[in-house]
Amino acid sequence: MIGKLNHVGVATPSIERSVALYRDMLGATSIGEKFSLPEQGVWVCFVDLPNSQIELIEPYGDASPLKGFLEKTPSGGQHHICFEVEDIIAARDDLRTKGATILGTGEPRIGAHGVPVIFVHPKNMGGVLVELMQTPREAHA
Repeated sequence: MIGKLNHVGVATPSIERSVALYRDMLGATSIGEKFSLPEQGVWVCFVDLPNSQIELIEPYGDASPLKGFLEKTPSGGQHHICFEVEDIIAARDDLRTKGATILGTGEPRIGAHGVPVIFVHPKNMGGVLVELMQTPREAHA
C-alpha cells in the first residue's frame, strides 16, 4: 500500500524566514513560489530535494488548522509526513478496516500537489500525523 515518501510538512509562522533557513543554512537551491490553499487554511511553499520535498506550511487566516500547532510550538516544526499511494480510496478503506481514524470528513480532498489526499490521525500512527496522497500521474511518465 505505502509508496514513496513524497514530502515532510513543516509548519512555520513565516514561510519567508523558513525559505531563508533552508537556502542559507542548508544550501537548498530549488525553492518554489509561495501559494495559498484557502480551503485548507494554509500558505504553501515546496523546497525540492534530490529525493523528496519539504512542504513549508504557514497559517492562512484565523481559522487555519495550524494555529493550534503554532501556539504549542511557536517557532514551528515537523507537522506531518506524506506518502504516496496508488489508490487513495482503497488506502482509506483499508485503513478504516484496520481501525484507523481518517481526519475531516473522511473523504479525500485536493492537496497542494493537485491530487486527492487524506490525513490519518496521529493516535493511529505512533504519534505522527500522516498524509496519504494519490501518486501524481506525472510520476508515472
